[in-house]
Formats: sequence, structure tokens, C-alpha cells
Amino acid sequence: MSTTTLPPGQKEKPVSAPPAGVSDRSRSERRLGWMLAGPAFVVMLAVTAYPILQAVYESLFSYRLTDPDNRSFNGLNNYWVILTDSLWWQSIGVTLFITVVTVAAELVLGFALALVMAKALSAIRPVVRAAILIPYAVITVVSAFAWQFAFDINTGFVNSWFAWLPGVAADTDWFGDKWTSLLVICLAEIWKTTPFISLLLLAGLAQVPDVLQEAAQVDGATWWQRLWRVTIPNMKAAIMVALLFRTLDAFRVFDSIFIMTNGANGTESVSFLAYRQTIARLEIGLGSAVSVLLFLAVVIIAVGFIKGFKVDLSQARGE
Repeated sequence: MSTTTLPPGQKEKPVSAPPAGVSDRSRSERRLGWMLAGPAFVVMLAVTAYPILQAVYESLFSYRLTDPDNRSFNGLNNYWVILTDSLWWQSIGVTLFITVVTVAAELVLGFALALVMAKALSAIRPVVRAAILIPYAVITVVSAFAWQFAFDINTGFVNSWFAWLPGVAADTDWFGDKWTSLLVICLAEIWKTTPFISLLLLAGLAQVPDVLQEAAQVDGATWWQRLWRVTIPNMKAAIMVALLFRTLDAFRVFDSIFIMTNGANGTESVSFLAYRQTIARLEIGLGSAVSVLLFLAVVIIAVGFIKGFKVDLSQARGE
């Protein structure tokens, strides 16, 4: 069988090829997107830009709220004081520990729950989804108080219920040690926010075409092979969004630490350090510098996720 082709010198570009690789439909969709999201984007930018710029400005001064008359410009000295203080690096370590442990556990559990919600029988699917999402509906402060009371040595039931486990006794003080305190904080965060990740991953599962699953099954692929070679690669955008949102949220952890330990036993996070400098000690200059560093860390994390996953969300299309 022969085919007819044009000589190399006579080949022409397809007439339908749009200039610069962007079709008219894509341009209209982008224009519509900006028209719909533009006003909200401008409002959010205005609302968030002022506090950020104000924090940057205040961080350049030696300013204590109880002594406003002695306010003086000291440039980047506040940042130097913070970055050379071991307390800052200790809070960074605590924050990274909580972030890595909780996000990793939530990704695995959230994906499992997403599969359960996706595969549940249609008759009970709404009930299953509602039951899984209940923890996320609980206010974070309420959740933190509940976990504190459960593990408290005086009011808790964990010691009596799980005394049969190694290392657990009736007099175990969970909040008397750094690592046991962080364990309870991580468990509270995992319980509270795993439904959030499962909800995002469930949306990602809905974007995986059934025809790909059926084709892989016909080719003899096992369930694990279909999971790793079909499902997960086609959920890359959803996984990136879930990890990004949850990582940024976990890196700013504050409520659980404030309720359970109040920063005792070396459990201060970066957000708690900013609170303690600004609200407790009224050191506006130092507290603002901590807040600016926290903001820069969040920006670096966001850029790292976007560059690392190499996902162009603007090109992601749902079927």
C-alpha cells in the first residue's frame, strides 16, 4: 500500500493552525475567565496587599506598642535578629515536622477515602460522603479542644481506653513532652483536614476517563497497575492542588498549638511565634518581621509545588 506525500519543499502548514498556538476558543475562554474572576481577584488583592505592605513597613522599625514614642527605623535589623535566633529555627523545625507528617498521612488516607466515596453504591453514596466530611465541618478550635480533653491526663479517656498499648499508662502525660504533644497535634490535624484532601481527590478521580480504565483492564493490567499507570497520572493536577492547599494550610498551623500546648515544651510554630511577638509581647517590629518571613516561606512553597509538578492548571480541562 502506497501513500502520497508532498515533496519537502511543497509542504504547507495546516490551514486550521492558529497563530502562536492559541485558538480563538482558548482566547474567548480566557477572556471570559478574567471577566468572571477579575473583580474578585482585584478585591482579594486589595484586601491582602495592604496588610502585607503594612507588615513589611512595620518590620523596618524598632517598635513596641507599649512604648510608641521610642519608635525608630532600624532597617533589616529585625530580620537579622530573627534569623540568628535559635528560637526561629526551632519553630521552623516544628512547623516542617507537622507539615510533612500531616500532609503525607492525609494524602494516603484522603486518597483511600476518595476511592471509597467514588466506588460506594449509589444508594448509600450520599450518606458515606456526608459521614466522611463531618470532621471538616467542625470548627478547628472546637476540634482542638475535643482532642485536648481526650488526651488530658485528668479529663481524658485515651489513657484508660488504650492502656493495653505499649507506652500508654493511666498516668501518661501526653502534653508533658514535646514529641507526644506534637503527636496529638498531628493526629488532630489529620482527623480534621483529611476530608478536605479526600474531597479534592474525589474531584480528580471524576476527571479520569472510564475508557482508559477499561482499556487497561482489557490489556490485563492489575488493580495496582491501573492505579499507578492510569489513575494517578491523570489526577496529577488534582493531587497538586490538594497538596498545595493543604501544605500551605499546615505550614500556618496555629489553632491546635494555641489550644493544646500554648507553645510549651518547644511546640511553637512559626505562626505561633508571630502571635507571641505581636500580641503577647506587643513587639510590632519583630512580629511583623516574623509575619513577612512566614509569607515569603509560603510563597516559596507555592512556587516549588507549581514548578515541581509542572502542571499548567490553565490547560486542565474537565470532560
